[in-house]
Amino acid sequence: MNTINRLLTSAAIGVAVGVSSFAAYAETPANMLVIANRIDDVTTLDPAESFEFAGSDISRNVYSRLVYLDPLDLAAGYKPGLAESWEVSEDGKTITFTMREGVTFHSGNPVRAEDAAFSLQRAVILNKTPAFILTQFGFTPENVAETIKADGNKLMITTDKQYATSFVLNCLTATIGAIVDKETVMANEVDGDMGNTWLKTNSAGSGPYTLGSWKPNESVTLEAFADYYGGAPAMERVIVRHVLESASQRLLLERGDIDIARNLNPEDIAGVMEAGGIKVEDELKGRLMYLSLNQKHPELSKPEVRQAFKYLIDYEGMKNSFLKGQYTIHQNFLPATYLGASEENPFSLNIEKAKELLAAAGVEGLEIETGVREAQERIEIAQSLQNTLAQAGITLNITVGTAKQILARYRARELDMYLGAWGPDYPDPQTNAGTFAYNPDNSDEAQATGLLAWRNSWDTGGLTEKVEAAVTEGDRDKRIQMYQDIQAEFREISPFAIMFQQIEQSALRENVMNWSTGQAVTSAAYWQVTK
Repeated sequence: MNTINRLLTSAAIGVAVGVSSFAAYAETPANMLVIANRIDDVTTLDPAESFEFAGSDISRNVYSRLVYLDPLDLAAGYKPGLAESWEVSEDGKTITFTMREGVTFHSGNPVRAEDAAFSLQRAVILNKTPAFILTQFGFTPENVAETIKADGNKLMITTDKQYATSFVLNCLTATIGAIVDKETVMANEVDGDMGNTWLKTNSAGSGPYTLGSWKPNESVTLEAFADYYGGAPAMERVIVRHVLESASQRLLLERGDIDIARNLNPEDIAGVMEAGGIKVEDELKGRLMYLSLNQKHPELSKPEVRQAFKYLIDYEGMKNSFLKGQYTIHQNFLPATYLGASEENPFSLNIEKAKELLAAAGVEGLEIETGVREAQERIEIAQSLQNTLAQAGITLNITVGTAKQILARYRARELDMYLGAWGPDYPDPQTNAGTFAYNPDNSDEAQATGLLAWRNSWDTGGLTEKVEAAVTEGDRDKRIQMYQDIQAEFREISPFAIMFQQIEQSALRENVMNWSTGQAVTSAAYWQVTK
């Protein structure tokens, strides 16, 4: 029997509570931004550890980085942030940053090169899930004191070999590039954890907002930082409410209780467009929807079975129904708009071909479990897969839980199949090539949870070496071709079926201006919003 199992948590009853809590509002204040969004994936606020979608929104607004991306001017690429300028050594391996003068943390402490060095060293030493974004440059706990160091108001970063400067700077725009207040963090250190336990629920940044509160699976409140070096934000307070269901978000928006609804389904988008005082804005995101197969499973590890799954997905049917207007078919690990992105989408629903592949593998009567976050469109995708897989004799049992629950099992390599989303961490093709197709150590002991290939116990079939070559290629055209070749091979041999790229549709009250979710390369910037 096909089943859907729900992991019961307090979040399961959160929607009703969340809606009633808004009843007192007639409309939001002019200096306050209220957003409805799914934020149950937030597991930590420490930028050295945070690796989820909603967490990146928080970090982007609470912390500053050496360089940053402006979502209202993405064509300009990265811009000077806490570093006002930088120089590159003749051998191309050392970047020397000059820190901006007069910037303070929320604590009132000055932002120093010493804080920047500490922040990046700390991320490497802690070695949490996103650490690979920095360690790919040869940084280790043993060498960071020498490869990342401060001298006065200068910060020197020395990589293990020459990389394109743009690649290094793009990586520093990621969440893990956030600069933390060394004095405050170390004052809260416990048992040598470099403040990690404290930073899970607190902040020590210099960004446009300070952390007011975080109530897991309920809300995040941010307060404007009047002394922000870029100028105090117009929205003095930002409240992000965890509202799971599209219908509940629509009701709150139409009543004027919130300013922005970020998770409306196509039906509710169509409904609010007919209502007065509401507008809808579309942004192509870098977020990809995919399924992956655990290569520890004796049947799912067979090449024919991996291919069969790619022919058991109703791409067109889903795109034209419950995903209409919000996802476009995309079957490659580099999102559209990225250097080296491929437009090839060779797979379509073909039950007979899938059956032939399964028969060639000697597989019949297969029963597997997939883990799915408690989000409407993901559950509907899982149900569509359940239907098409059944036509090929595969029973798919669906386990639904919070993002934290499902991700924990996925990162522990426990699920037969995972259905979820992945978004790039920085605007360079290595951001996805280096996680989908790169896995230098496939052992359980490696604990390379930031690499999707590792999470699925896949040794990449030789693609790891090709990714390593592509990231250091200096010729732009050659590099583009290398990534396209890697993706072509990946489509054929990998245990991943990449299905869709997101088009985020935000529904806003008409008075909300300068809203951006960050498009394909970054996160939301609340400090630019006006009303």
